[in-house]
Amino acid sequence: MAYRCEVCGKHTVHGNNVSHSHHKTRRVWKPNIQHVRARVNGKVKRIYVCTRCLRSGRVDRAI
Repeated sequence: MAYRCEVCGKHTVHGNNVSHSHHKTRRVWKPNIQHVRARVNGKVKRIYVCTRCLRSGRVDRAI
């Protein structure tokens, strides 16, 4: 699955888990990406979009 929003470009971010003893291990944060039908340039396409873009109305859903 593509972990990148095709509208805003949000993608996977890397960082550290930090324990109480300050021991660091690597981890990733993945955005909530949904595969939706949307109108793009007047045509219906299936695109990968983050839920923030869906909720804010940046995507014209094709139901």
